[in-house]
Amino acid sequence: MQYAAINGQLVQLAAAVVPVTDHGFLYGLGLFETFRTYQGVPYLLERHLERMASGCEELGIPFTVTAEEVKDGISRLMQANSLEEAYVRYTVSAGEAPLGLPSGDYTNPNHVVLAKALPEPSPTLYERGKMLQRLSTPRNTPEGQVRFKSLHYMNSILAKRELNGYGQHDQRILGAEGLQFTREDYVAEGIVSNVFWVHEKILYTPSLSTGILPGITRAVVMEIATEQGIACREVQAPWGDLLQADEIFLTGSVAEIVPVTTLRDLEGTETSVSHGHIGPVTAALLRMYREKAGYTS
Repeated sequence: MQYAAINGQLVQLAAAVVPVTDHGFLYGLGLFETFRTYQGVPYLLERHLERMASGCEELGIPFTVTAEEVKDGISRLMQANSLEEAYVRYTVSAGEAPLGLPSGDYTNPNHVVLAKALPEPSPTLYERGKMLQRLSTPRNTPEGQVRFKSLHYMNSILAKRELNGYGQHDQRILGAEGLQFTREDYVAEGIVSNVFWVHEKILYTPSLSTGILPGITRAVVMEIATEQGIACREVQAPWGDLLQADEIFLTGSVAEIVPVTTLRDLEGTETSVSHGHIGPVTAALLRMYREKAGYTS
């Protein structure tokens, strides 16, 4: 990655900076979206921008860019970085303001776009799945009515540090996802993913009332399930519901739909899921999601 885009201009990565008085730096006041391209086109971009625009409005940050402007900027950035497909992070920080908490709305936000090559999944990831490690770090409550995808990412960083700690004693956990719970001990979400499970042909996922991020891929999976006649319920669920699940999978804009084939609790006890292989419902949803996205391999 040689170039970034700042406020629509391509800049050498080493020179891509924002002022120290930007409230995104000082107070974590800003939002970001991550997504990937298919055949060079950002997937579900409009939905990502709608979520960002809604959050910016609540935070008093102006957001006036259009989807076409963003697409054009991403295309130029990918070309500059010699990328055919890309993992894209689009950040909007509040912009420069006096030291101290804001007394009004912001006027000059900074838009930063980064693009890198898509990470190469292991050859067996979508067949053999990954481990889901239960974490003791609770999911914090949302900043507003719903969780923002905000620059204030401390809770997720602490959760990742906990997960890394388990990995020091068991190398397999370095490739696992960590699962956070609410303070009431309900399943919330992965560090960087939403979670679903299947039990007796019904699809379940934590409700937004648990304070999870309203994931874009999460919403699309629920739409596909409904179209296919698969009942989908949003619930408040304990760990025991996952232990009884026939299938479990994680969703994210870059990772798509990843099966979970091993659960690991805080004591290190492991439970196999769907016989260590992607389950039929997960496989069908992954296939249909990729068809909708225009995936080719």
